[in-house]
Amino acid sequence: MYVPEHFAMSDAAVLDLLREHGAGDLVTATAQGLLATMLPFVHDPDRGPHGALLGHVARTNQHWRHAPIGEALVILRGPDAYITPQWYASKREHGRVVPTWNYVTAHVYGDLVVHDDVVWLEDLVRRLTAKHEARRPQPWAVDDAPPAFVAGQLRAIVGVELLITRIEAKAKLSQNRPAADIDGVVEGARRAGNPGMSHAVEEARPIRAR
Repeated sequence: MYVPEHFAMSDAAVLDLLREHGAGDLVTATAQGLLATMLPFVHDPDRGPHGALLGHVARTNQHWRHAPIGEALVILRGPDAYITPQWYASKREHGRVVPTWNYVTAHVYGDLVVHDDVVWLEDLVRRLTAKHEARRPQPWAVDDAPPAFVAGQLRAIVGVELLITRIEAKAKLSQNRPAADIDGVVEGARRAGNPGMSHAVEEARPIRAR
């Protein structure tokens, strides 16, 4: 990944993205070519020397049956948005501005392990459910469903675990723009109905631009 110094993410920001992302793309090179599946992951910092991402795919998805050649890759994303030059103070000053795209992403590489184990899968499903239901006013729990139904659902999936070997991460959030342009992006994103991007740009604001 191309990561200019001003777009590099801190270790704390990377860890936050690993914990709080929604879903990611699992990509593997195999004898059958490139395979990709989008799925939710839960981050476990205590598995392996660098932590792991845990997820599951449908048993009928052939992806899990094809062994990766080399490392597997999971692409995680944070907020992203189109940034119009209309938001920049520089546009009104001299006009030498162009559109861009702001985004947060991490390329997480590692060794892929398949888990065809109902005990492992039940633990994973409970962890995924707890993660995504935590902020809901009336969280759903696995035990809300009939046990026989849950058992059948678990037999229909297969676990995947990415034991992390390295991470390349980038937060392109207008850090290279003058302070007045950053102000414009923060307000413009908020007005455009993207508070996540507005907050991310404000949080990433360089000290010199505050």
